[in-house]
Amino acid sequence: MIRLERRPQTSRLWASVTPLAAVALTMVAGGILFGFLGKDPFVSIRTIFWDPLFGEFAWYYRGQLLVKAGPLILIAIGLSLGFRAGIWNIGAEGQYILGAICGAGVGLAFYPAEFWFIFPLMVIAGAAGGFVWAMIPAILKVWFNTNEILVSLLLVYVAEQLLASVSLGLLRNPEGSGFPGSRNLSQYEAASNTELIAGTGVHWGVVAAFLAVILAYVLLSRHLLGFQIRLAGESPRAARFAGVRPNLLVVFCLGAGGALAGLAGLFEVSGPSGLISIDFNSGYGFTAIIVAFLGRLHPIGILLAGLLLALTFIGGEAAQANLGLPASAIQAFQGMLLFFLLAVDVLANYRLRFGRAEAS
Repeated sequence: MIRLERRPQTSRLWASVTPLAAVALTMVAGGILFGFLGKDPFVSIRTIFWDPLFGEFAWYYRGQLLVKAGPLILIAIGLSLGFRAGIWNIGAEGQYILGAICGAGVGLAFYPAEFWFIFPLMVIAGAAGGFVWAMIPAILKVWFNTNEILVSLLLVYVAEQLLASVSLGLLRNPEGSGFPGSRNLSQYEAASNTELIAGTGVHWGVVAAFLAVILAYVLLSRHLLGFQIRLAGESPRAARFAGVRPNLLVVFCLGAGGALAGLAGLFEVSGPSGLISIDFNSGYGFTAIIVAFLGRLHPIGILLAGLLLALTFIGGEAAQANLGLPASAIQAFQGMLLFFLLAVDVLANYRLRFGRAEAS
């Protein structure tokens, strides 16, 4: 008989080993999946994890790796602040969409002017859009004690409808022959998030992601607010005795998460995506949840986890193009990572016991 026995205290060894074990198990299970699809498992795994870093076109893929990782890291850093405090923002995808809509709207309002301050205004508007959208579950949580998980998640579907509405109406390109979607911001220099390093695609969103990692690390390790966030998550009762104000913590954590998700949307719509369209959202807000937990809610861990998830995106696209793997198989492969992370994470708090069950 196999049973789980609670450990007296969380195992630091298993807590640190869990992400590596989850990645290894994902590779094994993914190889088996690719084998069933008629592909060589070793070639498939090599194409996803090795070729983008050390293959023939690695010089190009490495820049794209940072571009893909940027929004994931930005959103995951914001989510991790709330998760550490026991505040569950599951609607970052909606905040990402609203940030893109507000930021693009400000830029398009000035078209075709070429003022230097247009892009900075777009950055502010993007952060504000995500912040305001996150304040809806925050205020409802503070005033009516609603469940922030349900409210933030349901607001994602409202945001998707707003995205479709502005793509077909308010922000639609008047010169687009009636097709949905806004003007291409990459062709509007004042509102374009241009490359910082030619030929790599690296833009201001990547810089913002690294700055967010540094600021979050300083906040959590050197600031009183960071101590209160950690204390509220680890021991809510002790946090109350320590004078932590839970309502302010809810507003701060949801607001910070929304602002960073909105920034990610703005940098994406003014950079790689280039325009507001019905299918603009690409699931970054939900994927960032995997990044946050894979990184153990630690800023440095999130940085590494974001790069790893971005690698699966880029390697997955290469596997689709070169090996003919279906997109659904790549999505299942990425989902396995979260599954194995949650499964192996149990061993940090429980140990396996083998043998006969004792008679009661």
